[in-house]
Amino acid sequence: MSKIKLLEIDPWLSPFATHIESRVQKFRQKLDDIEEFSGTLKDFASGHLFFGLHRNQKGWIFREWAPNAIHIYLIGDFSDWKALPEYKLLRKENGIWEIQLPENLLTHGDLYKLLVQWEDGEGERIPAYANRVIQDEETKLFSAQVWELKERFNWTDEDFESDPSEPLIYEAHVGMSSPEEKVASYSEFTKNVLPRIKELGYNTIQLMAIQEHPYYGSFGYHVANFFAASSRFGTPEDLKELVNTAHNMGINVIMDLVHSHAVKNELEGLSRFDGTTHQYFHEGPRGDHPAWDSKCFNYGKDEVMHFLLSNCRYWIEEYHFDGFRFDGVTSMLYYNHGLEVNFTSYSDYFKGEEDIDAMTYLTLANKLIHDIKPNAICVAEEMSGYPGLAGKIEDGGIGFDFRLSMGIPDFWIKIIKEKKDEEWNVAQIYHELSQHRPEEKTVSYVESHDQALVGDKTIFFRLVDKEIYYSMSKNTDSLIIDRGIALHKMIRLVTLGTATGGYLTFMGNEFGHPEWIDFPREGNNWSFKYARRQWNLADDKLLKFHYLKDFDKEMINLFAQNHLLPVNPFRLHANEQDQVLAFNKNNYIFIFNFNPNISFEGYGIPVPKGKYKVVLDTDDDKFGGFQRIDTSYIYYSEQIPMSENHQIKLYLPARTAIVLEKQKIKRVR
Repeated sequence: MSKIKLLEIDPWLSPFATHIESRVQKFRQKLDDIEEFSGTLKDFASGHLFFGLHRNQKGWIFREWAPNAIHIYLIGDFSDWKALPEYKLLRKENGIWEIQLPENLLTHGDLYKLLVQWEDGEGERIPAYANRVIQDEETKLFSAQVWELKERFNWTDEDFESDPSEPLIYEAHVGMSSPEEKVASYSEFTKNVLPRIKELGYNTIQLMAIQEHPYYGSFGYHVANFFAASSRFGTPEDLKELVNTAHNMGINVIMDLVHSHAVKNELEGLSRFDGTTHQYFHEGPRGDHPAWDSKCFNYGKDEVMHFLLSNCRYWIEEYHFDGFRFDGVTSMLYYNHGLEVNFTSYSDYFKGEEDIDAMTYLTLANKLIHDIKPNAICVAEEMSGYPGLAGKIEDGGIGFDFRLSMGIPDFWIKIIKEKKDEEWNVAQIYHELSQHRPEEKTVSYVESHDQALVGDKTIFFRLVDKEIYYSMSKNTDSLIIDRGIALHKMIRLVTLGTATGGYLTFMGNEFGHPEWIDFPREGNNWSFKYARRQWNLADDKLLKFHYLKDFDKEMINLFAQNHLLPVNPFRLHANEQDQVLAFNKNNYIFIFNFNPNISFEGYGIPVPKGKYKVVLDTDDDKFGGFQRIDTSYIYYSEQIPMSENHQIKLYLPARTAIVLEKQKIKRVR
């Protein structure tokens, strides 16, 4: 076996070389088998082109995989929803069932299902590859729907090419994107939210809850129909228009892809599809997720791998998605799902708990996605820090482009909850925000949707609490709000400034959206009050929310326009007693005074020789600050006594941050 570069990149992995070599060998062998059987990995990932309902020369052809079934009937309005012999599927080889249907039997909009019979029972099922599933408003039951428009969608994004180099990600949920208490639509999102994202400067949208899920309140994470775009938000064409419009704005669109588990529901999903619990999932207790009340895929079965890889290809080719944020990767990597495990040493990753089948699937998925779309963006939602997860496949990694830095939001919540402002340790802050594995790029974030769910609080809500209801008017003075606004800006700037790959925020959190997220449920009388976004708060110039939005916009655009995100930060100064931190990225110096009480005069910060100008100031009055810094001033570095190094001396107001840009010095001839 050829030498694995991952072991050279991180020598601390050498004691576990056999584990890594075994994983890599399993992937290579599986890829060889697939290519020998199918030609290419892409050809293998074509289940959606074979299974399900399709047009052919004779009319319609329908196929399904259900190895344990003894009879399968296609049912719908055409059969009065009864199992009629003329609509009985024929069993072929390898558990595949098929039926040829006349052309005039089905038309656009018709509903249909399967009646699957097995040895000791039967059940109505939605086809596994159904690409359109809708819910009856009265019965609340779901059915597959024939979707065949006369004209294909007219894509106009041919000139768009996704850029994975520095993703500034705006995580969004279509349904809760309206200020109204309702489920918003793809079309409303396209019209009302896309322009906001473009204005803010984010270059990537991460869409949640796209795959069809029976329970709206699951946030889209209990998927039933993997090939169907959720119909509660509109039609497939509406979603395509959303992606197409974003592309024409120059924005990447990635999808929150759930391949880590599936909903337990039998009428809507894959559970007991053919009467067995092991068709798509593990048999016995291993097939049930102990924390999520869901089913766990058996990644060791070729048919399951075929299904999931085909799903990756489908969303890229059919909807032009630019990649995926893979949900729940930690749960996939380990038999124990990473639950109640503290990953504090390298040995914790290699205890025989690794699911090599799942790792093989993820590596194949990343290869497939990049084979189809070389500039795709693949992000792993993963908290254990598994070595090689975001390493290149050719180096022995699993192939993700980025790993979410899930420890960062936990760190911020912990420090805000447990420490007084005077106790914030700037050296610790820098270390926690900037650390990452040598082979990987990460996506940093202060908070995603997770931190906003009911039972928790957003960062701004945590900083200001009930004052958010009484003191956000510009006519009202509040020390609590002043502190919250100042820290909200500083926390975001230091998190983005120390990032080494990507950055993410959740829809509305950039302006300190009040309260939590709580989807309609029995416990809140099915209310939409907390499942919406109150954009009017950020638009109202009489309220202070717009200060946070305006700062976020300027901060994001500073990074986007100067390509600062991929640059590793270099620490220049960290005085724990003063609570002053400074680091640089290229020609930009980031300086933070986290001290809540002391403003420093003539404070020396070591910098490369040159002259500097303030380009971003959290204390600017247009961002709700007190305008204590003269942003027009030019700072010239001076030599540090008894040293060859240079410094600039600054006035650093308490609880503020500034970004300085090194200016070009004109040469005099």
